[in-house]
Amino acid sequence: MYRILLAEDDNTLGYVLKEYLELHRYSVELAKDGEAALVAFHESTFDICILDIMLPKKDGFMVAVDIRQLNKQVPIIFLTAKSLKIDKLKGFNIGADDYIVKPVDEEELIARINAVMRRVAERIDDSPGDKYSIGNYIFDYSNQCLILGEKKQLITVKEAAMLKLLCEHRSRILDRKQALKTLWGESDYFTRRSMDVFISHLRKYLSQDPAVKIKNVHGKGFVLDW
Repeated sequence: MYRILLAEDDNTLGYVLKEYLELHRYSVELAKDGEAALVAFHESTFDICILDIMLPKKDGFMVAVDIRQLNKQVPIIFLTAKSLKIDKLKGFNIGADDYIVKPVDEEELIARINAVMRRVAERIDDSPGDKYSIGNYIFDYSNQCLILGEKKQLITVKEAAMLKLLCEHRSRILDRKQALKTLWGESDYFTRRSMDVFISHLRKYLSQDPAVKIKNVHGKGFVLDW
């Protein structure tokens, strides 16, 4: 089930699209303006963002620019009442994955979401071994190790999977329930305690760079930052 951030200031259209997408088993968070959309993006995790261009407070283009600074991979689809070539070019230059002109055909929207997500999956499958920079560390996910200078720290499969999720959500909250479901498939007392142990281990492994922090966000999850 994909989790979608939908930013649309038209109450009727926003409600209709949210209801339609949820009928097709998507999870949807609806934001009524650009600032609310960015707050939602900071506080949660999404598989895809659908942004109306003409949003109040902060337009869809500005929201997309800010999202791209936080996450260069999350797909973005723009909704617009205009079909001007200059707007489409601007959207694609910002990093849009697709563009839909209003009035929105709900079936077409579903098809475009699925097409974009297939392309994302293909990019992931075709990518070489996963390596991430974490402050002064290099995290080699494929080989389950953290590298700092000439020192190499091997970590477990679950620790590597946990750290990969944190890297993918850098500077944003990794929802505790989502992490538990992804790594263990369930959330009970023992899996929650196990995850806390893994977080403690990761903090220890990363402690040689004081700029790197894994912060607890009470009642929500964790944030990796540096």
